[in-house]
Amino acid sequence: MEISDLLAPDAVIPALKAQSKKQLLQELAERASKLTGLPERRIFDTLTERERLGTTGMGQGIAIPHGRLAGLPKIAGLFARLENPIAYEAVDGQPVDLVFLLLAPEGAGADHLKALARVSRLLRNQATCEKLRAATKPEVLFALLTEKTNGASSQAA
Repeated sequence: MEISDLLAPDAVIPALKAQSKKQLLQELAERASKLTGLPERRIFDTLTERERLGTTGMGQGIAIPHGRLAGLPKIAGLFARLENPIAYEAVDGQPVDLVFLLLAPEGAGADHLKALARVSRLLRNQATCEKLRAATKPEVLFALLTEKTNGASSQAA
């Protein structure tokens, strides 16, 4: 599974403005609603439910909010680079500025987990994150996110 299977070029936001985690999730839900055709409120509720189980802030300025939704035809992703880092209750207590939203169909068990693992692997690469933080154009961000890699063997030196 490649990031290009999860993310469309129009699902990249180069400078999202949000002052809080709640506002960020609302913004993401609004954008995801336009991409998926699903109600914004349902997406927001799904994301906040997931956050109640435990934070999706994985540390080092990265969050991967995610959830499963009935009626979604396939896994959909949305990437946002925040204009300013926000408090997110991440595992390391650091503010978040790179966010990859992942929505999966209700019955997408293993595929949902594979997609989460793929996004997590990508965003654990420090060099990739530095490039994402430096980029300001959506097409550059999309290219960085969807670069073909040889999986786990492409460790940062």
